[in-house]
Amino acid sequence: MGVSGSGKSTMGALLGARLDIPFIDGDDLHPDENREKMRAGYPLEDDDRWPWLHRIGELIDAGLVEGHPTIVACSALKRSYRDLIRRHAPDAVFVHLRGSTELIADRMGARDHEYMPATLLGSQLATLEPLQDDERGVVVDVTASPDELADQIIAALPAVTTA
Repeated sequence: MGVSGSGKSTMGALLGARLDIPFIDGDDLHPDENREKMRAGYPLEDDDRWPWLHRIGELIDAGLVEGHPTIVACSALKRSYRDLIRRHAPDAVFVHLRGSTELIADRMGARDHEYMPATLLGSQLATLEPLQDDERGVVVDVTASPDELADQIIAALPAVTTA
């Protein structure tokens, strides 16, 4: 979880490969209406996100039913969004990729995203509600390299998943 540009897709793919767990990029699950809205520079509202978040929760739960965890890159910016995902997958663990506004803005400026312009970073930061003490999750600082972050996350997961 985290704002756009925090490295969710990169880390999800890397963790999936390292742990031999299926990875799904939540960006691929957005309906066309959401993509067009963001492409036009408008932030999504809760009503735009609910169906998308239900789909993410359903996919995580489906993986567990099939006998495997699933890694999904998803902003999950608000507690209510994470609660909705947990309604489908109560044991979901969130990895919050956190970085400074400057670092994230630099990353967004250096990439070409299909529909997420850097101008929406401010709205994402304003929406972000960090993980709370009663939520199963890990917070990592994205200043480390992807391999170092993967090591940190993998090392922290046993403590979080058995809690």
